[in-house]
Amino acid sequence: MDVGAATAPLVAVVGVVGTLLSALLTQRAADRGRRREQERAEEVRERRRHAQELRACYVALNTSARQYLAALTDQVHALGRDEELRTARRRLTEARDQYRDVYAEAQMRMPDRVLALAGGLSHDLGTVYGMVRRLDDGVPRAGDSPAAVRESIDALWDRLRRMRQEMRSELGEFRTDSGR
Repeated sequence: MDVGAATAPLVAVVGVVGTLLSALLTQRAADRGRRREQERAEEVRERRRHAQELRACYVALNTSARQYLAALTDQVHALGRDEELRTARRRLTEARDQYRDVYAEAQMRMPDRVLALAGGLSHDLGTVYGMVRRLDDGVPRAGDSPAAVRESIDALWDRLRRMRQEMRSELGEFRTDSGR
């Protein structure tokens, strides 16, 4: 048997198998690449969705805190004016309830560094609310006065500003992280 005659079919078979394997390997590599790209795109979508949810949470918390502070201010101004006091009391109760609901949800979403600021603000809002209610009920404690309440409210506005800056910073990290 001639070696050259036997080699030619063998080379042809190896060539065909090589061509088929090459196409198969190229297809598998392309599939892996597409899968990785889809996973990356899904991760980006998930980060964006999370950032949007967090932003909505921050907006709601900021809005409700501002309304709560405004209602506390209105209540202090209305002390001694019976016709305005009923409306101010109702508004304060509604603002406080709204804030508590929003804050409760925010506690489940916010990162620790923002939560620490929000927790301190929430505690101090409750303290000022107690002062306002005692003044309204005519049973103030030592240190409870409209002037003390106004001073505390001014300090709370500053704390809200700091919390808002931290929220923006946190959202900025998401913006950078998601490639925007």
